[in-house]
Amino acid sequence: MPTTEPVSFNEEAIVGAALLAGGANVIMQLARPGVGHGVIESRVESGRLDRHPIKRARTTFAYLAVALLGGPDDKAAYRRAVNRAHAQVRSGPSSPVSYNAFDPALQLWVAACLYRGLEDTYEAFIGPLTPEVRDRLYRSAAPLGTTLQVRPQDWPADREAFEKYWCEELRHVSIDDPVRRYLLGLADLRFLPRPIGTLLGGFNRFVTTGFLPPEFREPMGLAWNAGDQRRFDRLIAVLRVTTRLQPVALRRFPFNVLLWDVRRRIRAGRPLV
Repeated sequence: MPTTEPVSFNEEAIVGAALLAGGANVIMQLARPGVGHGVIESRVESGRLDRHPIKRARTTFAYLAVALLGGPDDKAAYRRAVNRAHAQVRSGPSSPVSYNAFDPALQLWVAACLYRGLEDTYEAFIGPLTPEVRDRLYRSAAPLGTTLQVRPQDWPADREAFEKYWCEELRHVSIDDPVRRYLLGLADLRFLPRPIGTLLGGFNRFVTTGFLPPEFREPMGLAWNAGDQRRFDRLIAVLRVTTRLQPVALRRFPFNVLLWDVRRRIRAGRPLV
């Protein structure tokens, strides 16, 4: 089981409740056409969320745990594993857009979305981000990109540079019909067995839409009104109190367990992705 170690800032910033924002973050990432079509056309069968939801969720959240909480050896091992999978993800002659999973620009976009999600969930479940805390959070988040092919010098130097990058990149947000259908299926949990998807799909679409910035809701065709926002705010307020009352180990679950599992897999020589 996870061992007791000195608490880092990232460990304080990551909470299990953030998983509720996972669907919204996936939509943000795939709103860049090269990422969206790279995912829906992927030839890596074992990594498809719509066909292997448990495995893909484990590997995705494990990457977050490794990038933000892991040491150099953890990052190096995960990088090798992800690179082997990414080597198969590239556009073909019939692809409507050109993409390559090793493209640092696309990886930077994905990492930026992950960082934006980290900001949002910190404010939702921990508290307001003061300028000092926001700067600390930003400096600690560079491994979201640099664990893979993003060079340290390509991660925006500070929060001001990040905001400039983000605003410029929003111009490239474009969700076509195939990607939209795929993402709506994820929001509605259609990839899960029917009883589970039917019971939880409406709730998941609601929280997914709530965590989505307006720039992404509109191209997704997701309706949202003032009443929805009030319901969402009440839900988040309850979850914030619940999160703060949880023991530390439970509050960080499953990220602490996922990092432990990655290290166990490395020792045993088992696949990481």
